[in-house]
Amino acid sequence: MSVVVIVGAGIAGLTCAQELHARNIACTILEASDAVGGRARTDVVEGFLLDRGFQVLLTAYPEAQRLLDYNALKLNAFAPGALIWHAGKLHPAMDPWKRPQAAVATMLSPIGSLSDKMKVAALRRQVTRRPSEEVLSAPEKTTLEYLQDFGFSELMIERFFRPFLAGVFLEPELTTSSRMFEFVFRMFSLGAAALPAKGMGAIAEQLASGLLPHTIRLGASVAKINNNSVQLSTGELLPAKAVIVATDQRGASTLLPEIMGGPNRRTSCFYFAATVPPIKEPLLMLNGENAGPINNLTVPSLIARTYAPMNSHLISVSVVGDAASHGDLERDVRVQLRSWFGSTTDRWRLLRRYDIEYALPEVPAGVPAHRTRSVRKGVFVCGDHCENASINGAMSSGSAVAEQVSKYLA
Repeated sequence: MSVVVIVGAGIAGLTCAQELHARNIACTILEASDAVGGRARTDVVEGFLLDRGFQVLLTAYPEAQRLLDYNALKLNAFAPGALIWHAGKLHPAMDPWKRPQAAVATMLSPIGSLSDKMKVAALRRQVTRRPSEEVLSAPEKTTLEYLQDFGFSELMIERFFRPFLAGVFLEPELTTSSRMFEFVFRMFSLGAAALPAKGMGAIAEQLASGLLPHTIRLGASVAKINNNSVQLSTGELLPAKAVIVATDQRGASTLLPEIMGGPNRRTSCFYFAATVPPIKEPLLMLNGENAGPINNLTVPSLIARTYAPMNSHLISVSVVGDAASHGDLERDVRVQLRSWFGSTTDRWRLLRRYDIEYALPEVPAGVPAHRTRSVRKGVFVCGDHCENASINGAMSSGSAVAEQVSKYLA
């Protein structure tokens, strides 16, 4: 009999299992779907690697650095910066600390004033001087209030910060906690945004590969959680001294009445195949005009060539917030792409569209994050909704709950 049963083989559940394994505590992971990864999965379609929603790994994540083998993942980094679409053309917004040769072009671009760009330097100094733990416990407000209070102009917020952060938080209103903003800005400043050669799903696969054989049961849907057992939808009963629910918040609230289902962020992601990419550098392109459904675009095959077959390129287009739920979205996306890049986009072939209803939990200002959760005797919860909406948050929560469970079983 497994001492611990974990429900969910996403990043949090797999991390928790690894930490329990390191403590010589036997566990079984029950996963309802056909593969590990949860929201961090990659599909292979006609030789293209399609992450389920545009995602990146921030290499400065402390938990990722501790738990993952970056060399084995064969990480491919984005160029440090972004391209901003404004007034009919693309403008560079590069990181001058990591790409000093682009400093002049960035300073001269119309994406904010010279004062704004000096404030970015001050912001960078502020968030990199403090450890992540201090950043995540600082006094908070909304991200928009934080940027305004820091002195950034409306133009800088609208043309750069809003589309950039909307792609991270999946909400353009910037109501996300300033703690989360400072943490994310710190991660971008200290490291790189990267894609594994085999897609974002390779992260979960690497975590799973470190577990004992037969630890993970796929296609095992859980119907009920008891204090000392888990009942599958088939009626099978699995006894356990402790149960850990490592699903998203929606799944946790379904299984455990003690957990309130919280608000979430949705996104739609379109993947197109093309012979010629619309941009030439491995950069994120942001919509700096606050018009049309598209928030950001990138060409993953320019970052990691493994994302597309030879002589082809993969184009990722993301829509966030309310724009992801209105009208004929594919038509509106194609209209906007054509206005940016011309009639060549008519030849782009749609490979797949992902409409992800629960992409991230909300991280609003003023709502405390629970570092770990002991729901009742012998029943625990972990996931990014327990800490912060990131891969690092999921890993940190999984590790913390494993420690809590080991103390409970001692």
